[in-house]
Amino acid sequence: MSNNHELYKVFYWAAKTGSLSKAAAALYLTQPSVSHAVKQLEDRFGMALFYRTSKGVTLTQEGSILYSYIEQSQILITLAEEKMAALKNLDSGELRVGGSDSLFKHYLLPYLEDFHRRYPGIKLHLNHGTTPEVITFLKEGRIDLGVVRMPIGDSQLEVRESIRLQDCFVAGAGYSELKDQVMSLEQLLQHPIILFSRNSRARMTINELFQHYGYTIKPEIEVGSVDLLIEFARKGLGISYVTKEFVANELQEGSLFEIKLDVQLPPTHVGIMTMRNMPLSRSAQQFIDMVH
Repeated sequence: MSNNHELYKVFYWAAKTGSLSKAAAALYLTQPSVSHAVKQLEDRFGMALFYRTSKGVTLTQEGSILYSYIEQSQILITLAEEKMAALKNLDSGELRVGGSDSLFKHYLLPYLEDFHRRYPGIKLHLNHGTTPEVITFLKEGRIDLGVVRMPIGDSQLEVRESIRLQDCFVAGAGYSELKDQVMSLEQLLQHPIILFSRNSRARMTINELFQHYGYTIKPEIEVGSVDLLIEFARKGLGISYVTKEFVANELQEGSLFEIKLDVQLPPTHVGIMTMRNMPLSRSAQQFIDMVH
C-alpha cells in the first residue's frame, strides 16, 4: 500500500474512529494492513502520529496537525463523489442549448418543458442566435448542443437529423386577391417581400432558390424575428417567407393564407448539432435521446 492517497485514507479512518480495527472494518482491510499503512506514514514523516492505548489509538500533537489537513481533503473527496453520483443520476448539472428564437418557441419548448419536469435539478441555459452564431457558440464551448437548420458543412461538427419543416410564403387579408392564384417567382417578386434580416439558414436558402431560377429576391422589409414576419404579413405590409409549421394557427384561423407557387419550395431539415469526438454530458445526451 504505497499510494499516498490510500495511506492518508487509512490514517483518516484510524484517527476518526480511534481504532485500527474499526478503520480496517470501514475500509474492508485487515488490521495488520492498517497498522502497516500507519507505520509507513510515520516512517515517512519521521515522527509518531498516534499513541497506542489499550482502548485504541489517539493522535499525537503532530498527528492532529496532519489530521486537520487530511480531514478537509476527505470531505472534499466525499463531496466530489456525491456530486458525480448526482450528475450521473441527473439530480444536478446543467443543459446548455443553442438555437433560433423560432425553433425554441415552436419546436423545442415542449421538449424543454418535459426535460425540466423530469429533471428539475438540471439548470437550463438557452442561447439564442442564427445558425452561424449557434455554430460559434458550440465551438467556443458556450453550449452543449445546437438545434439548427441543415445542411451543416463542417467536419468539426456532428449533426443528427431530427425533424423536417416546410417553408412557404404567406399573406394576410390585404392580398386576398392572390388566394386562389398559382404564381410564378417573377409574379411573386412584383409584390413587397418581407424576409428575416439576419444571416439565417432560412434566408440563405431562399436566396439560393431564387438564384437557381435566375432571380434575385430583394425584400421590401427586413425584420429581426419570426414573430414580426408573421405580424407584418397579417397587417398587409407584404408577403412573408416563414416556416409553415410556425404559422399553423394563423393558417387554420384564416388570418394568413399560403401563396401558391408554380415551383416547389424544398423542405428544411432540422438537426441536433454537437462537436465531433467530444464527450457529451449526461444531461445533454439525455436531452438528445428525448428529442431525436
